[in-house]
Amino acid sequence: MGGEIVDEAVRAAPAPPLRGLVGWYSGYRQRGLPPSPHRGLPSPWLTLILTLDEPLSMAAHPDPAASPGDYSTLLGGLHLTPALIHVPGRQSGIQVAISPLGARVLLGLPAGELAGTDAHADDVLGAGVREVHDRLRAAPDWAARFRVIDHWLLCRMSDHEGAGTTCAAPVAGAWQRLLSVGGRLRVEQLAAEAGYSDRHLRNRFRAEIGLTPKAAARVIRFDLARRRLATRPGPPDLAGLAADCGYADQSHLDREFAALASCTPSAWLAQEFRNIQSGHHPPA
Repeated sequence: MGGEIVDEAVRAAPAPPLRGLVGWYSGYRQRGLPPSPHRGLPSPWLTLILTLDEPLSMAAHPDPAASPGDYSTLLGGLHLTPALIHVPGRQSGIQVAISPLGARVLLGLPAGELAGTDAHADDVLGAGVREVHDRLRAAPDWAARFRVIDHWLLCRMSDHEGAGTTCAAPVAGAWQRLLSVGGRLRVEQLAAEAGYSDRHLRNRFRAEIGLTPKAAARVIRFDLARRRLATRPGPPDLAGLAADCGYADQSHLDREFAALASCTPSAWLAQEFRNIQSGHHPPA
C-alpha cells in the first residue's frame, strides 16, 4: 500500500456565530503525489493553518527577510506578494480563512499587526494552539476536526468580546463595501462614504486591515480574478476575464498577476491544475 494515492479535500462552513468573522474551513490530505511548489497568493483573508501529519514547509515568505522553515501551525496576515510552499508529495491540515474584521475578537489583535507576515500560530495566540493541534490529530474524521476548530474559536470569541475588540464601524463598512463591489471603487468615494478624509481612512485602514484601501482593492479584485480563472471551463479567456473583473485590458491583468503572484495567469493555472481539478484547496 506504499504507493497508494490519497487526495482528500473537504470544505465546511464555521458555526453560525462565527460566520462573518470566518469564511470557511478547508481540510486537505494528500499522499503519493509528485513533489510540487504551491503559491500562497494574496487574498482578502488572514490565513490560519493547523497541520495534521507533517509540518508546512515554507520555502519563501511574503516578507523576503523572513527565513524559510517548517511550521506545524501558521498564522499569516494580508500581504501583497506570494508565499512559496514546498509540497514534497504529501501534506495535510486545516486552513481557516479569517476576515480582517474578525481578527480582534478571534485573535486578540488587529489584522494590521500581522500584515505581510507569517508566524508560528502559538507564538501569537499562546499555548492553547498546541492543545487544539493535539485534539485535531486525535479526531477521527473531518467533521470532528471542524467541530474542534468551532469550539476553540467560539471560546476565543467569548474571551475577547467587549469594548475594544471590534473594528471601528467606518473602517468595517469601508472594507465590506470594497468586498461588495469586487474592489472596484475609488478611494476618494470610499473615504467620502466612510466620513473620513483620504489620509485618515488610509491610516485607519492600514492599522485595522493591514493594507491601505488602494492595496486592499487590488487584492480583492485579484482574488476574484484568480478564483474565476480556476473555475472557468476550457482554455482561459484572459481578455474576457480582465473585462469581467474591471481590469483595463488583458495586459493590465497580466501585470497584476506578475506583481501579486510572481507569474502569469496561465503559468499559475498550469501549476495549480491538479488542485483545481480535484477541488483541493491547499494553503493560500
